[in-house]
Formats: sequence, structure tokens, C-alpha cells
Amino acid sequence: MTRSVRRTRRTLHLAGASVAALLALSACSSSDGSSAKTKSDTSSSASPKLSGSITVFAAASLKESFTTLKADFEKAHPGTTVNFSFGGSDTLAAQITSGAPADVFASASPKTMAIVTDKKDNATAPATFVRNQLEIATLPGNPDKISSLKDLTKSSLKVVLCDKTVPCGAAAQKALDASKLKLTPVSYEEDVKSALNKVVLKEADAAVVYKTDVKAAGSKVEGVEFPESANAINDYPITLLKDAPNPAVAKAFIALVQSAEGQQVLTDAGFLKP
Repeated sequence: MTRSVRRTRRTLHLAGASVAALLALSACSSSDGSSAKTKSDTSSSASPKLSGSITVFAAASLKESFTTLKADFEKAHPGTTVNFSFGGSDTLAAQITSGAPADVFASASPKTMAIVTDKKDNATAPATFVRNQLEIATLPGNPDKISSLKDLTKSSLKVVLCDKTVPCGAAAQKALDASKLKLTPVSYEEDVKSALNKVVLKEADAAVVYKTDVKAAGSKVEGVEFPESANAINDYPITLLKDAPNPAVAKAFIALVQSAEGQQVLTDAGFLKP
């Protein structure tokens, strides 16, 4: 075979190999690009941008911690707004079952949450996200030297309780019944903040409220723990509501409440872990 023929065959062989390599590289590049695009598309569809507002009906005792979580949520999701309606859980539940527009309900007891679930106005099963314990709130410095639940039965003291239909009132009554104590308050208040405010304004000598409310009030009141409160701890459930106008944002807010970040905010406020 002549040298010229061998050289020609060698050239054709190398050219063929180069073409094959280029085709393989092109196919690989196309496959990678398609894979990357699919991955990107999947990631994008899995995390849609949240926008719009939601309304959260929440127990009055959650006011401080939920307000903090609102700021965190809106910062993490620009274009969203979290609105609140705080109050007695029984009142909020009644408003929800009467058709009040809301996305989320965070109650201070399973009993008041049941008002909503019994009417099937919830979209998800309620989940306990925190618990709360009672404490006695006294005037600053505790001038009446209150040291026990029994001390509140003294006729010389003006004591305020939450209404018995409100979770904090039901828990207080449970503690009193367990201790076989009878207490006639000067007033029953519609929610825990109203009860606490009576002491802050010096219109009452003491009130049975939550530890979280005593902590939130700072130097305006003084807290007195009592052992009977351990038998009257309230679970706080949260749920997405059936007719939530903005379920996507509502679910994201509930997720924040249940997250490690949300739990830290609640724990710092004095709530107990679920």
C-alpha cells in the first residue's frame, strides 16, 4: 500500500473520530441543559412567590409574639401583609362560624377550637403549636404580699378573672376547683389582656392571667407562680380555615409559627413547647 493511501485513510479515521466526539459532546451538553432547565423549572414551580394579605384570628395572649412573627414573615416575603384580629378565643370562634372572613385561627384551647371544627369551618386538622400556664399578676412590688392562689380569696382583695368561657378563665376555674377554693372576682373580663389591664391601671389588686402576659407587661405588674397552675395548662391549636381567601400565604404563615424560628420567638415570650 502506498504511503499516500495510508495517509488518506488515517486522515479520514481522525476526522470521523472528531465528528463522533463533537456529536457526543453536543448530546451531553443538550442533556445537561435540559436537565438543568427541568431542575430550575421544578424548583421555580415548587416555591412560587407569595403575595397578598391574610387575616389571622388569634387569642389575645399571642399578640406580642405574633406581631414579631408578622414582621419576620413580611420581611421574608415582600408583597405580603399579615393582619390580625386578637381577642377572646370563644368570641373569635363565634365570629368565624358566623362567616367572618379569615385565613387562620390560632386558639388558646382545644375547646374553643372545637367551636370551629364542629362546624367544619377548618381546612386542616388543628395542630398544637404551644402551651401556656397561668400566673397571678399583682401590683408592682406585690404590696398585698400575695403568695398563693388561696390568698386571692381574701375579702380585702379586688381580684379579676377572665370570663369562664374564655380559655384563661376556664383554666383559672379548673385550678380553683382542684384546690377546692371559692373566689368571687370584682369582674370577669372578655379576654386575658383586659384582665391584666385592670391590674396595670390599678383598678384591681390581682388577676389570674398567663405567664406570657405577665412577662409582656414587664415592670407594670409582678408575677406570682402557684403550683395548681401545672394542672391547668392550655394547649394552643392553629388551623387553616376552610374559606381562607389566601390559602397559600396562610399556609406559609402557619409553617413559620411551627418552625424552629417561630418556636424560638414563642418560647422567648414565655410559652411552653407543645
